[in-house]
This record gives sequence, structure tokens and C-alpha cells, in this order.
Amino acid sequence: MNYGIAFTPLVPTIVLWLALAAIVVIALVLLLARARGAAVRVAALALFLLALANPSFTREDRDPLTSVAAIVVDKSPSQNFGNRNREAATAQEALVDSLKKIKGLEVRVVDAGQADGETDGTKLFGALASALSDVPVDRVAGAFLITDGRVHDIPANAAGLGFQAPVHALITGQKDERDRRIAVIAAPRFGIVGQPQTITYRLDDQGVSGERAKVTVRRDGEVINERTLSSGQAASVDVDIKHSGPNIVEIEASPLERELTPVNNRAVVAIDGVRDKLRVLLVSGEPHSGERTWRNLLKSDASVDLVHFTILRPPEKQDGTPINELSLIAFPTRELFQQKINEFQLIIFDRYARQGVLPIAYFDNIARYVRSGGAVLVSAGPDYASNTSIWRTPLDSVLPAEPVGVTEKPFYAHLSDVGKRHPVTRGLEGSASEPPRWSRFFRTVDTRNAVNPPVMTGVDGKPLLFLSRFGEGRVALLLSDHIWLWARGYEGGGPHLDLLRRMSHWLMKQPDLDEEALRLQVQGKNLVVVRQTMADSVQPVSVTSPSGVSRDLTLAAGDPGEWRASLPASELGLWQATDGTLKALINVGPTNPKEFSEVTSTTETLKPLTQATGGDAVRVVDGASVELPRILPVRSASVFHGDGWMGVRMRDASVVKGVGVLPIFAGVIGLLLLLGAFAATWLREGR
Repeated sequence: MNYGIAFTPLVPTIVLWLALAAIVVIALVLLLARARGAAVRVAALALFLLALANPSFTREDRDPLTSVAAIVVDKSPSQNFGNRNREAATAQEALVDSLKKIKGLEVRVVDAGQADGETDGTKLFGALASALSDVPVDRVAGAFLITDGRVHDIPANAAGLGFQAPVHALITGQKDERDRRIAVIAAPRFGIVGQPQTITYRLDDQGVSGERAKVTVRRDGEVINERTLSSGQAASVDVDIKHSGPNIVEIEASPLERELTPVNNRAVVAIDGVRDKLRVLLVSGEPHSGERTWRNLLKSDASVDLVHFTILRPPEKQDGTPINELSLIAFPTRELFQQKINEFQLIIFDRYARQGVLPIAYFDNIARYVRSGGAVLVSAGPDYASNTSIWRTPLDSVLPAEPVGVTEKPFYAHLSDVGKRHPVTRGLEGSASEPPRWSRFFRTVDTRNAVNPPVMTGVDGKPLLFLSRFGEGRVALLLSDHIWLWARGYEGGGPHLDLLRRMSHWLMKQPDLDEEALRLQVQGKNLVVVRQTMADSVQPVSVTSPSGVSRDLTLAAGDPGEWRASLPASELGLWQATDGTLKALINVGPTNPKEFSEVTSTTETLKPLTQATGGDAVRVVDGASVELPRILPVRSASVFHGDGWMGVRMRDASVVKGVGVLPIFAGVIGLLLLLGAFAATWLREGR
């Protein structure tokens, strides 16, 4: 219960101040004039002024409020190293017991820093602010952080906390921890496919010096460089960008003896490969209705640099036209098929037959080009089954089927069982209905002795489209020259753009179109494992998180040729998946998360802030046991720690339950006081 005096003036405050000034002047005049009864007169005037101020006796009934102390427990992945989680749990239990023994103190415990696949680093102060968001600042007694000291949202100064109370840090982990990590100094984000990019990195050892380590650099799982470095030494490596999309480069150092964890021995750099230009050579034979279909498709792709030749005048054509009147460009066969053949990513023969333009030796060059990694597409018509067919050249060794004739009959193209699984033809628009929702073709080339099953079939189930591999290269054979009917919209047309574009990109080794592949994808907060295969079943996939925890996933069948499984992407960093044969990598969030950049425990990062609030940062482990300082209540101080103890600031906050008010000059009491004052003045004057 609190007592006091409150004023509720009956007149404006300025009137009170003017009256007070007048009384002071009158008092000075009376005192200087040594007037009789001066003191009584001044007292009477003062009582009159006090009555105008209307003082009241007050009584407040208050209930005390508890002070609030918060405990924030670090649950970040770095707490999994060593015995930190056990130490944190023991420290939390002992701290809660000590704080609950303090009368008038409320204890709040909050876990923070859990891996969620989105937050980079350990965020403890955000959780502290949330825990105290409903507590007035005059009730906050302090905060305790149980952590390894690697906190990434530390306020710049104590004012950023939003309260004035001590913050203490109880640090888990050992003082003499050792750890090794790879620090990336400089790395590009993008690179031109086929050109090297330079990555600079450094070997950092904490807790030791002068050690040496073997550093291995991998690109998409393939070793491209190995060297030995000393602690603190920097090095650079040139990495060839092999394909478009993410090129995952891992830089891994050999383990350090008795190091805390090998997780951060590996740094990851993701370089997005960008193709400068895809060079495509299109060779058209005799002009036909669908000749411009391929040209229009390739010219519409900004990433394609197209070189197109149409054979309008074969060598045997002799019509007597003078050479100086010809405007045709001679076909540079030697330059294209001998000197610069390896500069092309794809060669397309569109209804091309031997016309004496290409010597037989150049077809042998093309076959070698395919086996060494090149790509050839043959869009065949009756020419493929003629006596001048390119099958009857050394190119036959890399063509998937031998021609035996031509069938002139309308038919609908269908996806074969293999085609329903193949990434090039799977899910083509209109393929799910019967007949397919696309126009008919009217001619196909019959073949035999196919090296592999077709992905599309035509008349009576005969092959229509082959996608084959020879050595390191790839070949596509389309056995009808009526694809232009789809492009022209005949009978509603068909998905010619999707088919031809996918086919071209498969030939040019677009990774997304590989028949056998293991991929990792991030969808929302989940990591999705996708296995593309032409087989009827798949093996379980082992997925390893950035912190090194592995788990096996059984994949379920999805679309034809695809098997899937998912799991929460709960950690930032490099995820790996393997089925024993294929390997996939994906980086979730930043390439090198803060959580694993530095993992040794420390008191230094939090000490400036804790000391600015009057708190301290100390380790909880002494030898093999967990020992906490004594926790003491402190009413008023600027320092809340000392030798073997930590303090919380106890507050005197309370809530008013009731208020009593007694005006001094109200009613009879006030009247008597004023009348008494004037009566005393009259009596003094009457003497």
C-alpha cells in the first residue's frame, strides 16, 4: 500500500503561479516594512493558494509483479558436434532450478536456431525478442543464452536489445577444440560452357598451425585436381564448365587429427554454366515441303548458331550455265567436314542423299566425329531407302537401322513402350489418347536390323524414330519426312516444336534429357529425389545431409520412367544422393552456410554485448563436468557478475488494484482551515 499527495488545481496552472508570485511579493513587502502580523497574513494567503491547488491525500493498493528472466537454448546443427547438446541440456536444467529458487522471478525457456532449410546461421536474439515481446521493459530481469557462441544475429549494441537488463552467455564446448575448414576467397557465379573459370580458396586450421592437408577438387563428383597445402595457405584451381546449368564444384581437405567435425572440410561452389552459342550444321538435300521446318525451328532458338546449306546444284548437273552467271555458293566440304567438323555440336541431314558433293572419306570423318562425342540427326525420306542413301557409306556404322523400302500409307505416330519412358518423347501433348490427338503422316521408311528399340512407331508398329548412342556420341533417325504436316496445322497439327526441340537438345547432351539420371530438386521446403530410368525398377537412394547424416529412401513410381521420393530440406548446404551407380548433388540456400563456416566454440563473439549489459560470457564445462556460476538476485547495480556468480536484475514493478483519494480542502475541513486562517489574521490585527 502506497500513500501520497496529489494536486488537482481548481484554476489554470498559470493562475496558481501568478498567485504565488503575488504572495511572495506581498510577503517581502510586509517583512521589509516590519508590519504587524506579517507571518499570519502570509500564512493565510498561502492556505488560500493551497486551497486553489486542491491537494488530496492518496492511497494506492498495489500487487507486486514478477520479474521475468529468459533462457534461450541453442538448437542449431553446430550443437550436435561433440557433447554440446548434452552439456546444454545439463546447463539448462541447473539454470532453471537456480532461477526458480529466486522469489518473484518468472522463468521462460525457448529453443532457437533449429535447422529449417531457410535460415542461414544461428539466430538467437530474434527468439529472445519473441519470448519477451509481451513483457514490459521494466519487468525484464535478464537473459541467459546457452550456446556454443557462434551466433549470427548479435545486435550492434546493447540498445538494440530493447531492454535494460543483463545478458549472460553460457558457452558449451571445450576451450581447446581443433577444426579444419576450406574458405572460398573468390569464385564466379556464371561461366561460359567450354571455358575455364578460376576459384581461389584457403585452408584454415583452428586450434593448430603448421599442419598440412591433401586438398581434392571435384566437379560434379569427378576429381579434377589434387594438391597439398599448409595451414593458412591459399591456392587457385581452373575449372572447365562442362554443361549448362549448375556445375557443382567441391573442394575438400583431408581430416585433421582430433578435429571437431569433418563437415566443413568441404566447401561448395555452384557455377551456372551458360552456353555461348550452339553451333549446328544443317545440310538439306533436294528441296521439299518440309525443308524450312528445321530451319525455322533452329533459327527461332537464340542459343543456336545455325549454318545451313541446301544442295541445289550437284556436280553432275551440267546445263551449260557460265560460271560467272552462277550466284550459288560452293559447298565448302573440306572446311566443314574435315577442318571444322569438331566445332559443331550437331549435324543434321535433311533428306540428304549422296550426290557426289561429299566424298566418301568425309562420311568416315562424320562417323569418327560421332564416336568421339558428336551428334548427328537424320531426317529421312525416300532418299534413305534409295541407291544413293547415306546408309551406303561409312556412316552406316553409326546409323541405328538399315533401310529396306518405303511405305506410302496414312498412319498415326505412337509412342512405343520405350518412348513412354524416354525424356524426349514422354508426355508429348496428345499422346495419351487413342488415336493420338495429332495429324497423320503419309509416308515412312521401312528398316531392319535396328540396334535398339524405337521411341516412336508408325505403320503397323514399324519404327518411326530412333534415339541411339554410339561411343561418346548420339544419333537420331526420323523415318518420315512429313513432320512438316504437324508444323502446318494439318488435321490440327501436332507437337512438332516440343519433339524436335527435345530431340535436338538430347543430341547436344542436355543433362535434363538423359535416359538414366539421378536428380535432386527443391520444392518448397522439401527435397525431392528423382530417378529417371528406362528400367522397370530402381534401387533405394541414400541421401546425405550437409551435417553428414545419411538416410535411405525407397522411391515410388511416378510418371513413366520416373521414380520419386521426398524428405524435408531441413538444412542449408550441400545435399548428396547416390544409388550406388549414379550420384546427384544440390545446394540448398547459400553455397557455404554460416552454420558450418566456423564451428569451434568461443566466448569472444558474445562477450562485448554481454559486458555492455553488465553480464558475462563463460564456459559451462570445466574438465569433464558441467558447472554453472551461482545465480543471485540483484536490486540495483551496473555489473551483474563476479567471481563465480551471475546476477539477475530484480524489478519493483507492480499493478494498481485500487486508489483512495481524500481532498484536504473539501467540505468542513477545508472551510475550517480557511476560516481559522482569516480569524487568526483578524485577531492579530485587533491587538
